[in-house]
Parts: sequence; C-alpha cells; structure tokens
Amino acid sequence: MTLYIGLMSGTSLDAIDAAIVDISDDQISVKKATDYPIPEPLKQQLLTLISNNGGDNIELLGDVDAQLGLLFANAVNQLLEQSDYTANDICAIGSHGQTIRHRPDNKTPFTLQIGDAARITELTGITTVADFRRRDIAAGGQGAPLVPAFHRAIFASENHDRCIVNIGGMANISFLPRNIKDATAGFDTGPGNVLLDSWCQLQTGKSFDANGDWARSGALSKELLNTMLQEPYFSQPIPKSTGREQFNLDWINKHLGENAIESHDVQNCLTELTARTIIEAIDIHFPQTHEIIVCGGGAYNAFLKERMQQLSPERALLDTTSCGIDPNWVEAAAFAWLAHCCLNKIPANEPLVTGARSRVVLGAIYPK
Repeated sequence: MTLYIGLMSGTSLDAIDAAIVDISDDQISVKKATDYPIPEPLKQQLLTLISNNGGDNIELLGDVDAQLGLLFANAVNQLLEQSDYTANDICAIGSHGQTIRHRPDNKTPFTLQIGDAARITELTGITTVADFRRRDIAAGGQGAPLVPAFHRAIFASENHDRCIVNIGGMANISFLPRNIKDATAGFDTGPGNVLLDSWCQLQTGKSFDANGDWARSGALSKELLNTMLQEPYFSQPIPKSTGREQFNLDWINKHLGENAIESHDVQNCLTELTARTIIEAIDIHFPQTHEIIVCGGGAYNAFLKERMQQLSPERALLDTTSCGIDPNWVEAAAFAWLAHCCLNKIPANEPLVTGARSRVVLGAIYPK
C-alpha cells in the first residue's frame, strides 16, 4: 500500500473532511475517513474573512491561518488514532486549505487558501502538500476546478459518457468521455449548497435542509427563479469558476428585493436554481452525457436529486457509491491524489477545464 491523507474544507464550512487513501497499482481506495468539526467561533471568523464587507483584516487572517493549521493537524491525528495506521505509514498529506478569496478574473488574477501547512507538518510529523491552486493561476488558468483530473482517474467508463457532479458549497461538473483519447472538461456551474445552507441557517437556525424536506414543503416562485437565472455568471463562457464572493446571502436578498415571499418558498426556489443550472450546463456543454454521478453533500439532498432527475429524465442519475467511493469523501480523496501527483512531479490540472496554458505540477511541499 501507498498511503496518503487528503484534507478538504470547502465553501460550506461545516467540517474538515479527512481521508486515508491508498494510491497504488493505478487503484485508488479510501481506507478510513472522518469529519472533524470546525468550532463555531472559528467558522464565524472565517465568514468574516470571506465576506465582501469587513474581510480585509491582516491580523485576523494571520490568526485564523494558524488556527486552521492546528485544526487540520488535529483532524489528521484523530483520523490516525481511529485507524490501523501511524504517521510513519503515510507518504504525505494533501491539504486543500480554506478558500478566503478566489479572484481569477482580476486584472492580476489570484486565489488564496489558508491553513498553515508548516504547522500541519510540524504537528503531525508528515510531509504536507498544500497551495494547489496558485500554480494553475500562474499558468493562466482559473485555479479551479481541480478535481476533474482525479475524477477521470477513478470514475471514467469505457461504456458511458459521464458527468461527475460535485455538489459542495459550489457545484462543479467534470465531463468524462468514454473515449479516453478525448479530453476531460469541466467547470463550476454556480451555487451548490451554499445558498441553501445560508438561507436555512438564517431562517431556521439549522445548518442545512435535511433531505431537502423544508424546500419540498414550499412552492416554486417562477418570478424569483427567472430573476435569479439572469445572473450573468450562468451564461458566461467556460472555463469559469466561482465562490462565496459571488453567491451569498447578499445575493439572495438582492434578488428578493421588496418581494414578500415565504421563507420555505425561497428555499424551494434556491433548490430549483441549483438543480436547473447543473442540468442546463450539462445540456448545453455535454449533451452526449449518458450518466450523471453525484458526490458531495448534495448527494444526500433527496429533493435536489429528484429535481435533477426530473429535469433530465433520459439520463441515469447515481452517486459515487456506485463507483466505490462514498460521496462524502471524494474531494478529500482527490487532494490525497493531488499530493501524490505533486511528490511524483505529475501534472494534475486540466487546461481545458481551468484555461491554463499547459499542464503543470500543482502544490507546494512542506517536508517533515
């Protein structure tokens, strides 16, 4: 076995996903995985940094970077305690970090993920690879999404054209053609869970809408939906990527305006927005898709998946369990794989996905 640990903290800010992944003999399997909660005070500090208002605080940035490094290290050490492995068994940790800003369309494009990787190495005794996105930005790309190359490595089929749909805070798709000579493609379609979770938290005090039951209890406002669908991002050409900077509570309130709409009806509309923008993106860019395979937290939203299936009845809609990986751990496994690629000097971006000039090796290494 050749073992790596992947760490992922996404735009949902619910927890750190940590997975021990065996990458050997062209096979990838998750050996052990867990999630490690992000304390509420730290989550609020992160939201302050991420927000467009009042987030430019260097002192807070430095402090939260260090706190996250400690938290990521704790997640690794807890995972190892729960497993049959020790730090000496692990080749490296691949840490995505927490995205604070993602500005690929700036005059000088940049992306920023924090979570002190030096501290992770120091506190775990394991080489850590981090900062995966900036090399792609330097090569002229969007820096996102980075997982399509991993999706191809593990989920491609010789029999079916597939779209892997990762529904985390944002939703992104990877098109995997059955002809291996054809290039992988993909992009961020827009909001995944970020609007659903933010609105649910605000209106109900719950961090997410379990199974989409609250959204299901509402009625669709076609007027609100049509207003939201006018967002320029949805018609922007690919490659493209997005984040909380664009899709957040302020975005919802801007579209609501003075309209008096019941809160559960808004949730229904936000669910429809996520479902429709995903399916329309597939229909426009990858109409030959036979199978849609879902991962991320959205794989557990029954109402969202029902709407996706109803909008695309001719396609099979599955989740990644059918391919051997729990939907919760796909992204953590992806960053374990990206660490493996970095240490072995294997280019791991997909220029057709990110818009980079060429394939490049991603990540910065913090040796033990």
